[in-house]
Amino acid sequence: MLREIIEHFDDTVIIERPVSKELEVTRYLMKYRDRPVLFKDVDGWQVVGNIWSKRGRIADYLGVEKGESLYLMAEAMENPMPYQKAEKAPFMKNSTKDFSLKELPIPKYFPKDGGQYFTSAMVIAKDKNGFVNMSFHRMMVFDDKRVAIRLVPRHLYSMWKDKMEHGEALNVRIVVGNPIHLLLAGATSVAYGISELEIASAISQRTFGKPLEVVDLNGIPVPVESEFVFEAKILPELTDEGPFVDITGTYDYVRKQPVVVFERMYHVDEPIFHALLPGGYEHYMLMGLPKEPQIYASVKRVVPKVHGVRLTEGGAMWLHAVVSITKQHDGDGKNAILSAFTGHPSLKHVIVVDEDIDIYDDREVEWAVATRFQADRDLVVIPNARGSSLDPSAEKSLTAKWGIDATKPLDRKDEFERAKI
Repeated sequence: MLREIIEHFDDTVIIERPVSKELEVTRYLMKYRDRPVLFKDVDGWQVVGNIWSKRGRIADYLGVEKGESLYLMAEAMENPMPYQKAEKAPFMKNSTKDFSLKELPIPKYFPKDGGQYFTSAMVIAKDKNGFVNMSFHRMMVFDDKRVAIRLVPRHLYSMWKDKMEHGEALNVRIVVGNPIHLLLAGATSVAYGISELEIASAISQRTFGKPLEVVDLNGIPVPVESEFVFEAKILPELTDEGPFVDITGTYDYVRKQPVVVFERMYHVDEPIFHALLPGGYEHYMLMGLPKEPQIYASVKRVVPKVHGVRLTEGGAMWLHAVVSITKQHDGDGKNAILSAFTGHPSLKHVIVVDEDIDIYDDREVEWAVATRFQADRDLVVIPNARGSSLDPSAEKSLTAKWGIDATKPLDRKDEFERAKI
């Protein structure tokens, strides 16, 4: 549960005094960007944010080195494991239909936001063939029981669209307040038919020695470790959603998006609501870390020795990456660049370096560019490529991408070695 996770860390900032969910929560989360912040009183509820705001904190909790979470996730994505069914869960102790979303500690983060926003919520749905999907979706509250949900055209959208075309609603469960293996799994992009719950189970098995536990909540499996759970339906109707600050820290525009009606709320005793600051470091980590294994797998198809992949904080852990390889042939650097773009289509800039460069040290990466790169021979530019809709400089999601090959020429490697004692 979240309380046990928070107690695991020794740098948590505790705010005892009452804090408003309108903008004031944001001020504290921005002040302590890389430290967990526990609010004791947000409209009478407890709220936590910035839990997973540092790569090292995530790795430490998972029991791996900083660069090894990449391999842990890659293995889980390639080899998902069945989850285990339980008879009951702590959140089932408290159940009610008598609640108002407006009265829950759901923050309004920034002044121009369209309203209060669920930002850490994951939606679980099951299709007619029994496939269970779990994915992150922001949701804007607009009355006591209804929200507008942002659905990008992926798996949940497909499931909703199938129902919508028949004039039906899609039955879902919405969970808030989950441990890191579930959050990382929920942000992965895998083929339809591979359940993110089974990816989370694989991470749990390898990290904690036990599979993920779920309970059957009226036909849909829900993780037992959830703080809040909502029974809800995505309706076959649309409404305005937005504006909303997304991962780049800029406002996303208003769209017509589906309406969700909330029907029942469950929660643990003394629950803690997880507030994920839009554009904050925790947002970077949870959105970016699950993309690194995709880039790794894509590059590894063309370059056998790939030592690491890092989506950088300066690129909001979405638009910029550094990849470490060992070249076997001249041209491997450029092939790695092209494959990185294939592995994460939203990627805008990528730097490929040799294995002697620490990709987590920005000074070392810049040094590699300074001493091993020449723009007329080592720069790859791809104009008018489809990129990220979250990049405000792109036009209708079209962008120019570039890659820097900052690797040593194989026939002159000795000339590029740093002096050592």
